[in-house]
Amino acid sequence: MTPQEVRSSASLASIFALRMLGMFLILPVFAVHARSMPGGDNATLIGLAMGMYGLTQSFGQIPFGAASDRFGRKPVIIAGLLLFALGSFIAAFASTLEWVIVGRAVQGAGAISAAVTAFIADATREEHRTKAMAMVGGSIGITFAVSLIAAPLLYRVIGMGGIFGLTGVLSLLAILVVAYVVPPAPRMVALPKVPFSAVLRDKELMRLNYGVFVLHLSQMAMFVVVPQALVKFAGIPVADHWKIYLPVVLASFILMLPPVFVGEKQGKMKQVFLGAIGLMLAVQAGFFVFLHAPGHWLFLAGLLLAFFVAFNILEASQPSLVSRIAPPAAKGSALGVYNTLQALGLFCGGALGGWLNQHVGGYAVFAVCAAVTLVWLIMAASMRNLPRRGATQPGGARA
Repeated sequence: MTPQEVRSSASLASIFALRMLGMFLILPVFAVHARSMPGGDNATLIGLAMGMYGLTQSFGQIPFGAASDRFGRKPVIIAGLLLFALGSFIAAFASTLEWVIVGRAVQGAGAISAAVTAFIADATREEHRTKAMAMVGGSIGITFAVSLIAAPLLYRVIGMGGIFGLTGVLSLLAILVVAYVVPPAPRMVALPKVPFSAVLRDKELMRLNYGVFVLHLSQMAMFVVVPQALVKFAGIPVADHWKIYLPVVLASFILMLPPVFVGEKQGKMKQVFLGAIGLMLAVQAGFFVFLHAPGHWLFLAGLLLAFFVAFNILEASQPSLVSRIAPPAAKGSALGVYNTLQALGLFCGGALGGWLNQHVGGYAVFAVCAAVTLVWLIMAASMRNLPRRGATQPGGARA
């Protein structure tokens, strides 16, 4: 990659990570904090507050992507970051769960994911685009890990309102990064148009779109239950949850690297991908069993470790796979659909997880997550195994 490609990819991945930070920072602490707010006895409202961000994101991804095609990537990204900051400040000063929901909705309305990933596709050559998209996937996994560790510490120091306010300030600072650090978008090269319907009908992309929906549904639903489980079964207050998350997250990054490196080098990413989905399914089953028959809290920590290993592998690999599979003229559309399904997963996970936790029980959350993950595993079993990068495909094309 050229220095400009690295600069574009790294700076845009950091913008993408900031957007996810606004969502991830509340996951480890909000479900417990919300119980101290008016309406906090309603688990459905808590789940809605956690997932509303994803609902408005899902409505905005394709329109924001289309607007970036027409008006330029940078202006659309800056507009989205302004909306994100506004929503953060609304949530920071919210005194009820209903106002938190409003703030989260405005945060999510700044749906810049498709515009950012399309910008990365514009700024990188085809042979390096997979690396750039992997930066985005990796940035999400790292942001998730940092959030789980930092959120309890920040909650102790500045409270929930301070966390929301901090994400708003960071969003405003990110506008300066877009304006002055991200290189200008290159001139677009005209390519034969690909119908949007063709993107929607592509079976390989459909598998990945369903997969990112399930991954983020499970992630959000899980953190409606897990913080309370750590308090109840491990006796660890929310402000000290980082003592569990830190060693688990660090270990998960170490454990995820060998399968990814081996899979990429030997052209066996399909096997790695299926293995990660299978591990995710086993984690859901493990949480289900634990909530039915609680054991030692170390078993809970082991399940968290397995979850992070699977999540990091899947989160880092899926955007890269979308960028490789999508037709060159339809990468923006494909990434718009992908990010829409990701956002829908976030909303459905929060809303469904909260409803199930209130009306059925925490174990039901993991039963539903296991069911949709099993469907994902079945669908992914017939996916095409892409050759390793740089390998020659039939017909002389390069992967």
